[in-house]
Amino acid sequence: MAKINYVELPVKDVAGTQDFYGNAFGWSFTGYGPDYAAMEGGEVALGLNGTDDQAIAAVLVLVEVEDLEAALERVTAAGGDMTVPIFAFPGGRRFHFRDPAGNELGVFVNEH
Repeated sequence: MAKINYVELPVKDVAGTQDFYGNAFGWSFTGYGPDYAAMEGGEVALGLNGTDDQAIAAVLVLVEVEDLEAALERVTAAGGDMTVPIFAFPGGRRFHFRDPAGNELGVFVNEH
């Protein structure tokens, strides 16, 4: 079953944002290079995206699925418009789409 389990925030300063959330809520982050970090372990993880090549403009909700290609077919058939084609990231693959209301979401498969 597909479920929302990841929210990604666009940030300019990954280290500074990690410090903020660490100080505010006691959260610990795993760094995935200088431009990305994630707080994992709860029911919903939080990613800090400071990349230029995969930058996001707004908060991005991510839906985890078991079969990425099948999810892409279902999203497209339901009227979603793909905004970012399938790409690999450390730990999996994902794509982004815009729903009929204009909201952008991501769909990913965990390949650990």
